[in-house]
Amino acid sequence: MRPIAGWLTARPWNAVLGLSLSLLLPFAPVLSGAVMVLLVLANGLQRAALLALAAAAILAATFALFRNPVPPILMSALLAWVPVSILAVVLGRTGSLTLVLQVTVILALLATLGFHLVLGDPNGFWITKLGEVAATFKQMGFLQQAAVLETQRELIAPQMTVVFVFTVWSILVLVLVLGYALYQQLQERSGRFGRFGDLHFGRVLALAMAITSMLALFISASWLQNLAFVLFAIFWLQGLSLVHWLHSDGPLPMLVVVAVYVMLPFLNALLIMMLAVLGYTDAWFNFRPRISATRKAK
Repeated sequence: MRPIAGWLTARPWNAVLGLSLSLLLPFAPVLSGAVMVLLVLANGLQRAALLALAAAAILAATFALFRNPVPPILMSALLAWVPVSILAVVLGRTGSLTLVLQVTVILALLATLGFHLVLGDPNGFWITKLGEVAATFKQMGFLQQAAVLETQRELIAPQMTVVFVFTVWSILVLVLVLGYALYQQLQERSGRFGRFGDLHFGRVLALAMAITSMLALFISASWLQNLAFVLFAIFWLQGLSLVHWLHSDGPLPMLVVVAVYVMLPFLNALLIMMLAVLGYTDAWFNFRPRISATRKAK
């Protein structure tokens, strides 16, 4: 990662090229967003914004030259670069990765509540949206997928608010963490805003999750159930950070860390729940000092 970070920040043209090309690769929002985080942290928001404008202009000109629609690629650039740029600016000003990630959790909870406050009952909204997706699948020739979505949309709709908020939150924080990891590869920048492996959401969020979950058992309110699930699911990031810490400061081999990331796309739900349990348990018992003390005793 160090050669990549060094090359991207060595010259303005390298940054523009990196932003442009990464937006055309698979997993574009993650890769290009991480490059944007690196540039904001390394060069400041103003210069990074100018580089992004240059990259967007090149992409628009290239798409227009080959007679491809320009608005979709510009919208992709906007969605990939703007939200994470804001997070990178907040990270630079607060100087704490943990604090920024805690703030994102609060925003995720507010977004969950916002769906219920604005829409009243989000189920009707998601049933309509799932119907539109099914119609799109039909137009693309995915008839079987469209049929399944149409018949199951009333069962899927109640989970869609949680899925949407959690997915968007996970992508944003992973992009921020990846961009920060690139930034740490630059000379004398390592650990400037804290290490991802030391992430700890704290017992306040853990207690909030416990109270919300208990209330959700007795109060049949979808907004409360959604809040409880989001509060639990966000701890998967702390579980992932603990895996990184166990590699950097503990006995875990790098092969296990790589295996976690390799399995994530295939066992995403199961693995995320396992990491969430690990992270939530760590929030209460703080395994890192215990493991360090045990290793020193040996």
